[in-house]
Amino acid sequence: MINSTGFRGRFGLGLPRGGAALRDGLPWLPRGDRLRPMPDEDIKAELERLRAENESLKKRPGRTTSLKVSEKGGLSVYGLGRFPVTLYKEQWHKLLAMADEIRAFIDENDAKLKTKGEP
Repeated sequence: MINSTGFRGRFGLGLPRGGAALRDGLPWLPRGDRLRPMPDEDIKAELERLRAENESLKKRPGRTTSLKVSEKGGLSVYGLGRFPVTLYKEQWHKLLAMADEIRAFIDENDAKLKTKGEP
């Protein structure tokens, strides 16, 4: 049984942050130094909350791009992918000066280049 004492409790190996744990595939809640089964009504309420949160996330507009100055003074572009694209000012100037060349390269290599989401 998982509890908050002993080795597991001292080293953060006990309960997950939310306080609930899974045992035999069922959610359990802490009760003192023991776990007790989560009541059905709590499970249903949590399921409804998660469904509502999921729907609200689906309704959000697509990712928008934004600009920020990084801690080290670079310009970061957010929203292009999982991580921001960060370059220093002179690198952005160099890249922007190549804009026509980049567009031409993309057009010439259109058959070889993939769009995000393509296999």
